[in-house]
Amino acid sequence: MAGKEFTVDLNKPLVFQVGHLGETYQDWVHTPIMTEESPRFFKSDFMEMLTRTVWWVVPIVWLPVAFYFIKMSYTMGLPLPIVAILSVFGAFVWTFLEYCFHRFLFHLDTHSYWGNTFHYLIHGCHHKHPNDGLRLVIPPAEAAILAVMFWNLYGILFTLSIRPVMFGGGLIGYVIYDMIHYYVHHGQPTKQSIKTLKKYHLNHHFRIQNKGFGITTTLWDKVFGTLPKTKAAEKSG
Repeated sequence: MAGKEFTVDLNKPLVFQVGHLGETYQDWVHTPIMTEESPRFFKSDFMEMLTRTVWWVVPIVWLPVAFYFIKMSYTMGLPLPIVAILSVFGAFVWTFLEYCFHRFLFHLDTHSYWGNTFHYLIHGCHHKHPNDGLRLVIPPAEAAILAVMFWNLYGILFTLSIRPVMFGGGLIGYVIYDMIHYYVHHGQPTKQSIKTLKKYHLNHHFRIQNKGFGITTTLWDKVFGTLPKTKAAEKSG
């Protein structure tokens, strides 16, 4: 946990320490500590509270919002079959956004003080302490900021009646993403499809961290060439 000139003290709030690691931050953050709970982030109790979220908060908060917007498109006159199709398409679009966020934002190669600090807050903490169930799903305050951004973006991309259902479908996709992400870390899946996703994601954490960015699907890793090789393929290659 020691950089060339700085050592992180896990007994003190972490967030404003990690920036001092500079170029050693990436090695530090991708060396996991396998405890059930990560150290304190902030000295402020209020700020600390905002960083911890139990998994069931996500569907409770966002599913009603999603269905509200989907219903809005229906009340605007879109036929029910079209609403259903666009809801599914909106969730599919989320899988692409999920991939882009994970690859290009959550895995930024940072070295500066504020770059390291930002990265640790949005994703680095999850790689450093992957077993912390309270810092795994996206906190509602952070998700709300992203939701507002995408609502405004969708206002540019879609018509007045299509915008709400695409947004609502995307929210459903997001909820599915966070639930699968939590489950592959803390659940014991019995279905082979979920077992495969669990193995795939844990492989991203503990073996090849610069590949395997999909959580709900491996589709976009296959499309963009970031599908990690299996151990057998690596040995044969």
